[in-house]
Parts: sequence; C-alpha cells; structure tokens
Amino acid sequence: MNIFTSELVGTAILILLGNGVVANVVLNKTKGNNSGWIVITFGWAMAVFVGVFISSKASGAHLNPAVTLALAYLGKIDASLIASYIGGQMLGAMLGSLLVWLSYKQHYTQTDDTAAKLATFSTGPAIRSTAHNLITEAIGTFVLIFAVLFIIAPANSLGALDALPVAFIVLAIGISLGGPTGYAINPARDLGPRIMHAILPIGKKGSSDWAYSWIPVVGPIIGALAAAMIFKHYMM
Repeated sequence: MNIFTSELVGTAILILLGNGVVANVVLNKTKGNNSGWIVITFGWAMAVFVGVFISSKASGAHLNPAVTLALAYLGKIDASLIASYIGGQMLGAMLGSLLVWLSYKQHYTQTDDTAAKLATFSTGPAIRSTAHNLITEAIGTFVLIFAVLFIIAPANSLGALDALPVAFIVLAIGISLGGPTGYAINPARDLGPRIMHAILPIGKKGSSDWAYSWIPVVGPIIGALAAAMIFKHYMM
C-alpha cells in the first residue's frame, strides 16, 4: 500500500471500531446499550491498536493529522507528503463512519436522542465553554503526541508492535482526560465523521453542531505542535 491508501484503510478501521463501540453503547436496543464509559474507552484503545498495526508498515500509521503535522515539524516526514497523509485520514474517517451507520442502521431508527446519534459520529463537550474545551483538547493531544514521539524513537521502537503502547496511551487519555470533551485528540476523527453525520440520511438526526466543530480540529493541532516543539528543544 502507498501512504494515502495505508492511511485511508487504517483510519477507516480506527473509526469503524471506535465509533462502533460508541454506537453499541449509546444507541437503543443494541447488545451493549448503556454499558458505559469504560467500555467506550477500551473500545477506542483497541480501535487504535488495530488501525495502527494494519497501517504501520506502509505509512507509519499516523491516522491523525495532529501526528502528521508534529512529525513534519520535526522533519521526520517530508512536507510534500502531508497532503497524502491528511487526505487519506479524512477519507478514511468518512468511510469508517459510513460503515458504522450501515452496521447500526436499524438502531439509529430506534433511537430518538439526537445527541446520542451525533455522539456516534463526533465529539461534544460535557460543559460548553470555548476556552476550556479548546484547552482540554490541546492538553490531551499534547500527552498523545509527546508519548508517541518517545515510543517511535529508534531506541524504543518495536515496529508494528508500537501499536500496543499507543493504544494504552489513548486508553489512559480517555479514562483520565476524556470527560470534558470526549477526547477527539484527532482532527480527522472528529471532522470526517461530522461531515458524514451531516450528509447521511439519518432520520431525526438533529444538528451536526458545526459551531463546536472547529475545537476538535484546532485544539489537537495546538497540542501536537506544542509537544513537538518541546520534544525538539529539550528531548532530541
């Protein structure tokens, strides 16, 4: 696989399994209905593991524009490849959301809660506050990127098995920092599925909450670049 295809496939699997566990928990009449936040955080961690493991060899398994931008800042990938990475990530996230919707289509019909339906696509704040929500997303992404930079360092890297510690990091972020905003920590993970929520024929789906949509994009980019800057000047 080339970089674009690898990122598309890996991100599609990430979103299929990640938003899939959210759908299983929050939509009506599923086998996992109301099984809770811990199930969601573990499901997302395993989604990261599978997506990263699949695409690590071909593209390094960024699956996240924040990762791509941080590595480009550090000179670990050529800037000319950014469009291929992010293009694959965005389309993969949209494809993954489409597959979640197809898998749970009957359950969307059985669910009247529009916020629950949106949650199976994108994130939203528990308490809406622009500054605090932005800071939370930046902090969570800072932790992700800072830890990932240590994991992929030549002295520490396990190759494809780097997927496992990355999954544990995402699990830790979800359990510890996910409460305020739902821990998008990935612009493609939020924006791609939100676009799909807007265009798919989901009955009684409500708003896609575009007023909030920039926070899970800008916050992770700020956090990622801050992590890369600190890593470059103090750790390299």
